[in-house]
Amino acid sequence: MSRLEELGINIGLSIAGFFGSIFFIDRKEDFRSTLVSMFGGVASANYLTPVVCDWFGIDKINHQFSVAFLLGFMGLRGVEKIAQKLLKHKQ
Repeated sequence: MSRLEELGINIGLSIAGFFGSIFFIDRKEDFRSTLVSMFGGVASANYLTPVVCDWFGIDKINHQFSVAFLLGFMGLRGVEKIAQKLLKHKQ
């Protein structure tokens, strides 16, 4: 097992999330905000893709990369919206 896998980092999902996050960049934001959004997109893709794929029963690896791309695209803003809906639903 590689060092990255020990840390829970899947390179394929992270790269898909990175490319997804590139499409969500807002040119009006400063560099720090852009960097944080991109990091959020990559982290979302890496750590949330397995959960989302498990919820929806997505087993094919190509489909998982597509989900990672979409989660990377949504980035921090998408995760915030999902969390708000889940927390609102539980209350």
